Amino acid sequence: MRIAVYGAGAIGGHLAVSLAGAGADVSAVARGAHLDAIRERGLRMGERIARIPASGDPAELGPQDAVFITLKSHQLPAALPGVAALLGPETAVVTAMNGLPYWYFHGRGGGRIESVDPGGRIRAAVGPERAIGCITFVAAEVTSPGVVRHTGGAEYRMGEPDGSDSPRLAALADLLRSAGIGVEVSADIRTEIWLKLLANVSVAPVSALACASVGEAARDEGAREVVRRAMEECKAVARAFGVEIPISTEDRIEKTAAFDTHRPSLLQDIERGRPPELDPTLGAVRELGGMAGVETPVLDALHALTRLRAAAG
Repeated sequence: MRIAVYGAGAIGGHLAVSLAGAGADVSAVARGAHLDAIRERGLRMGERIARIPASGDPAELGPQDAVFITLKSHQLPAALPGVAALLGPETAVVTAMNGLPYWYFHGRGGGRIESVDPGGRIRAAVGPERAIGCITFVAAEVTSPGVVRHTGGAEYRMGEPDGSDSPRLAALADLLRSAGIGVEVSADIRTEIWLKLLANVSVAPVSALACASVGEAARDEGAREVVRRAMEECKAVARAFGVEIPISTEDRIEKTAAFDTHRPSLLQDIERGRPPELDPTLGAVRELGGMAGVETPVLDALHALTRLRAAAG
C-alpha cells in the first residue's frame, strides 16, 4: 500500500516517521526549509530518523493507494492541484484535520459549509466518495526544519462517512496499528469529529487569547466560564443537526484541566505569525448555527477576538 502524507508538519511528521518505522511505503509532501531538511537529513522524531521520499511537487510521487491530508484545514483549498496529482481511480483520502470536513453532508441530503469548502472547490476536486474521516489525538510540534517533537498521545479515530466497516478502512487501521498508533474505528465519525471540535472552539481560542496552556485556561475561574459557555453553544449547534455530543461539559473541562503544559496548535500558529485555523472550526460552527437559527454570542466573540489577536501578532 502506497501512502502519501500531505503536509509533513507536526501531525503529518509524526505519522510519516511512525509509518516508516513499520516498514510502510510512505512518502511526504512538504515545502521550504522543512522539505530541504527532510531530503538532506531525513525526518527526525526523537531518536528515530525516517529517510523517505519527499517532494514539494506531488506529481513527482505519483498516484497513491491512500493520501493522509494533515494540513491545516484552511490550507487545503490552495493545495487541491497537488492533492489531485496523488489520486488514482481508487485512492482513499483520509482527512486528518481539525474542524468539520468538506464531506460533512455527504449522504445526508447534500449541503455545503462555505467556511470549510469555499465555492465547493474541495468537493469538486477530491470527491466525497474518496473520504475517510479521521481525528487525531497527538501532541507534537515542529521544533526546527526536519525535526518533530512528540510530547504525548498517538491515537486516531477513523470512520467511513456512511458508517460502514469497509475493506479500505480496515486495511488502513491495521497499517496504523502496526506503526504503534492506536486506532478506534467508529461507525459514527461525525459525532467523534464534534467531540474534538468541542475543545477546538472553546479552550483553544481562550488559550490563544490568554497565551496560556489549555490546562491553565481550564482551571482559571473566569476563563473556565467562557470555555463552558462556548462548549454549550457548540453543543446546541450540533444538537440542531442531530448530533448529541457524548460528554458533559464539566467532564470535558476537567479532562482539559489536567493538560498543564499543552499549548494548542492555534496558539502556536499565532505566536509564529502563521494564519490561524479558524474557519473550519469556529467559523463552521457559527455558520451552522446561522443555518439552524441557534445563537452563538460567545463563539462569535472568540472568533472576532482570535482573528484580531492573530493580526496583531
